[in-house]
Amino acid sequence: MFSLNDSMRYLLYNRPTDMRKSFHTLSGIITDAMGQDPCSGNVYIFINRARDRIKLLHWEPGGMEAGTLGKPDSVNDNEVCANIEWRELVMIVEGIMEARDSRRTRLENLQKLRK
Repeated sequence: MFSLNDSMRYLLYNRPTDMRKSFHTLSGIITDAMGQDPCSGNVYIFINRARDRIKLLHWEPGGMEAGTLGKPDSVNDNEVCANIEWRELVMIVEGIMEARDSRRTRLENLQKLRK
């Protein structure tokens, strides 16, 4: 979970990238244009034409979240802005929800690319 550090391999895609692209499409760029494996653990860096936005793609064990992200039970639907704790952010990113009926499925499409 956001475990980027100086011992990792960082690969910059040296072409302007449309920031509307999802991780599926970015994974295709990694595979097709860069000749890399998106599930390798490397960090892939994409920058837009204006060079004012950046996206990082990094696969970690557990995959990437499929569908929508959950939100902490402590956040009220009527709130426009809510203060959350670090542990709640970790749970959102990891796809872990406290309510048993709101568990998220994990995306395995990237692993299928390797086959």
